[in-house]
Amino acid sequence: MYQWMAWTTPVAVFFTCIGLMLAGMTVWEIKSPTILRKGFLPMETTRGDRLFIGLLAAAYTNLAFVGLSGWMAEILKLEADPSIWISFVVSMALLALIMRKG
Repeated sequence: MYQWMAWTTPVAVFFTCIGLMLAGMTVWEIKSPTILRKGFLPMETTRGDRLFIGLLAAAYTNLAFVGLSGWMAEILKLEADPSIWISFVVSMALLALIMRKG
């Protein structure tokens, strides 16, 4: 049924992290309701808003990396495409930044 998808270890880790974040945010919201806050984002946001924006940014970061990895390997004269773990680390750091300072 899912043979068309590229279920590699990094993809599975990425979606597992998203599921755990959603579960954790749900529990956190029940225990401590959020308030609006203004960070570097150009609007007041709640924790849920920042999680959504951060997840979108993480997804686009991963897609951009996958799309550009062949080009990067060619330009940098690498034998193989760069590891997808690089984009995973960068996207999770971006998500953490948006959650903390957004």
